[in-house]
Amino acid sequence: MIAEMQAYTHTPRMGAGTTGKYGLVRLGFERDGSRSILRQWERRTPLIVQQALYFDEQLPQLPCVYILSAGGPVVEGDEYDYEIALKEGSCAHISTGAATKVAQMRGGRASLRQRFSLAEGSYMEYLPELTIPCSGASYEVECRAVGAPSAVLFYSDIFMCGRLYSGERYRYQRLDLSTRILRPDGGLIFCERQVVEPTHSDVDNLAVMGGMELFASVVIIAPADVSSALYDSIMPKMEPNLSLGVHLLPSGAGIVCRIAGRESGAVKHQVRKLCSLLRQRLYGVGMPAEFPWR
Repeated sequence: MIAEMQAYTHTPRMGAGTTGKYGLVRLGFERDGSRSILRQWERRTPLIVQQALYFDEQLPQLPCVYILSAGGPVVEGDEYDYEIALKEGSCAHISTGAATKVAQMRGGRASLRQRFSLAEGSYMEYLPELTIPCSGASYEVECRAVGAPSAVLFYSDIFMCGRLYSGERYRYQRLDLSTRILRPDGGLIFCERQVVEPTHSDVDNLAVMGGMELFASVVIIAPADVSSALYDSIMPKMEPNLSLGVHLLPSGAGIVCRIAGRESGAVKHQVRKLCSLLRQRLYGVGMPAEFPWR
């Protein structure tokens, strides 16, 4: 193992007796006539699943589902599981009702585990609101997805530097972000792990955040012709307040985009713009304007 990576192979664990909330969301979508429906719906408090909405007039077949939490911020010891499955030919748009705040911790951690399964011809958009790790927070986010060759997945995540306007800037303890996407036969499409520890490294370094206040990761898994066309239509940016980079995965299985910025609105706009480009390629329509209160 490379010496520089040894420090990141150990995942901090909490001591015996540490308490926390456990929340579960299990969703299953399938096609019913001309539209997709939420067929399976299971949740465990404090997580809440809003009824599927069909407000997108340009894609009336697309159910839009919001995952909410009645438990306040994520605190030490919390564990959340999202399990989302799309059957053949179905589609879904998944988001969260508000930003996720990860509260201050004292040596422990909290985690979010995501499991996605996409059958042939299915399409899923996953655009949660941003995550705000507070001072001392340690948060693990794990995504494991299995996608059939003709399935399309748009997966995004946005992380703030902290409660910026409360004087907290990169004062969280640790962000541990891992993503692994496979084919149904076990073939690997994409795998990565990002560990951000502001107390152990200079995140303002030009090679890391370069003075930016938040970053977003976007992973798009799609057939090779869609991925190549999408890659050609995305222009990298290197501006004082916003940077965007794009990479085409091997064999054209998808693309990966990184966005860093100083304002959350601009970064969110870029994420939605990427999703809109994907929709244009697949359906000939873009995304609707975001609701004013979001």
